[in-house]
Amino acid sequence: MAKLGDLERAVLDCLWQSGEPATVREVHEALLPQRQLAYTTVMTTLQRLAKKGLVRQDAGDRAHRFSAIATRDELFAELMSEALGIVGDDRHVLVRFIDRMGPQAREVLSDALHEADRQTEGDGRG
Repeated sequence: MAKLGDLERAVLDCLWQSGEPATVREVHEALLPQRQLAYTTVMTTLQRLAKKGLVRQDAGDRAHRFSAIATRDELFAELMSEALGIVGDDRHVLVRFIDRMGPQAREVLSDALHEADRQTEGDGRG
């Protein structure tokens, strides 16, 4: 997956917050309080995200509607998985990543790992 730029992340945030497909105009208006962008810039960014496979474009209406293909959590989980696949030494990278986590995030990770282990055992894979 290609790296996302600042504007691409902001546009995806708008789509995630909306929770439903949005027009270019709706995304543009949502971004205006923080950024003074041209309508065409937002349109180009949405089209670029669609080409990257991150946004679905529905041309059913006169005004095209865009929606994120994955949730924020799904997207970032995929990015993390890809990053681990690129570096090769999963153990070293994971240890460094955990070192940077705060206590609450470590607790969430620990709970998630225990839950995954329980599910694996319950599925007969463990």
